[in-house]
Amino acid sequence: MLQREEFIRISLEINLFFQRIMKEHLFFIETNLQPVVPAYITEAKSLKQGFEGLLAETVCYANGVISEDAIKSNEFVTPYTLRAEKANSMLTGVSLNTGITKAELGLVSNPDNDYRNWFNAVHFLNDKSLKLLIKAINFQKRLLTMALECRIVIALYHEMLEHNTEEAEHYLEILKSLQNGVLPEKTLCEELNFWNDLMGEHSQFIDGMLDPTEKNLKKTAEAFANKFEALEEECVKSAEKQILRDSIEATEGLRDYKIAATTGLLKCEIKSIIPPLLADHVLREANHYLRILRMISGT
Repeated sequence: MLQREEFIRISLEINLFFQRIMKEHLFFIETNLQPVVPAYITEAKSLKQGFEGLLAETVCYANGVISEDAIKSNEFVTPYTLRAEKANSMLTGVSLNTGITKAELGLVSNPDNDYRNWFNAVHFLNDKSLKLLIKAINFQKRLLTMALECRIVIALYHEMLEHNTEEAEHYLEILKSLQNGVLPEKTLCEELNFWNDLMGEHSQFIDGMLDPTEKNLKKTAEAFANKFEALEEECVKSAEKQILRDSIEATEGLRDYKIAATTGLLKCEIKSIIPPLLADHVLREANHYLRILRMISGT
């Protein structure tokens, strides 16, 4: 069982990361649905705003509570997040609450902070996140079904909608475990293969959304996709230390590639249909995975 302080800190760190990821998934849906389905655009917007409200609340609790390692990982916000949000809002005309990002950029860790009495408040925050998350998962599954049946057109890969839902279900599993005072029990390969699969799919999405003339960038993205696929296949066969080293090396390489892509997109130096916020979004996921890898490996 988690101690009260562990439950509070881990809950806030998990929510800081995933609430932003969820709200951005919904932002991408909101901006890629067609005007012919205004009710679904409104639903995506409402769910996005719900996660923004929860994230703003989480930020208030998190200041002085979360770990220094979590803050330094750049998994909550990066140096590019605010610029990417502003760029996407300008390009789409759809609003994002950048005040939350500014507040997150000011988060600090204070090991002497006594926050044991926040247990009930954080437990309630997790519960609210659970309920909204279930609504978002059902919404995304409904959209995917309709897209597969050609009843709607959405300018996102079907695989991306499924990918987003898998991430939401992973978040749901963690929240349910936390509410029971524990963390999900997974084997090393279960944990690594989940994230290595996501990293590989990010590489495939980037490859597919780059302009055909960006041959070198596309070739690199394809190479990363192949590398992460190989890591999944090798997990059971390889020694634990070796698969961890290989996963760290691959993810660090992909993170650096994503940083270059994010900065290049913000400077309008890369031809693609990748929104700057999507590049920053997948960069934060790589940063989050790297922190998981380092915790597992003890480095």
